[in-house]
Amino acid sequence: MDMFNKIIKRIFDFIASLIGCIILTPVYVIIALLIKLTSKGPIFFKQKRIGRYGNEFNILKYRTMVVNAERIGRQITIGNDSRVTRIGYFLRKYKLDELPQLINVLKGDMSLVGPRPEVPKYVELYNENQKRVLEVRPGITDYASIEYRDENSILGNVKNPEEYYINIIMPHKIDLNMKYIENNNIFIDIAIIFKTIFNIGK
Repeated sequence: MDMFNKIIKRIFDFIASLIGCIILTPVYVIIALLIKLTSKGPIFFKQKRIGRYGNEFNILKYRTMVVNAERIGRQITIGNDSRVTRIGYFLRKYKLDELPQLINVLKGDMSLVGPRPEVPKYVELYNENQKRVLEVRPGITDYASIEYRDENSILGNVKNPEEYYINIIMPHKIDLNMKYIENNNIFIDIAIIFKTIFNIGK
């Protein structure tokens, strides 16, 4: 991505995420109340992810699982995971749990479109070529997010979900990320955003 495209992308990200945060404020409040009224624990979930240049940052999501879910299960979510709360299933299905990441975009940790950031555990498994995905800001959505929108269901139907994720899904996601890195611009970003919205809940 050349410097001009990088500047345009960052300006678009900042303006779009700022407008999104303002417009969605009532939605933020309603979701926060639903989480607080239906389960014990904080409203937000923070998790260490690896961003551009291999730097760690805290990704923000609405909490959709019971407290300390990562300590009592895998870092990936599969099928009808018992750790997911009642409101959590709804938020995950319609991707509403991802809305707080607009704050990550405002801060510059993330972009609206870009490779989804992984947890350190999985990034450590990347080979040198795969590490190229760390050359750009990670995003809220990308080609892989659209193709694997039913990832939880896929993992719920295999014998060893984590092994399947590491050996099958993750490499394919990285291939899709490479496709984005090699050919992207603001128009492609907008197309991916609209395709993501169109596929929500499917």
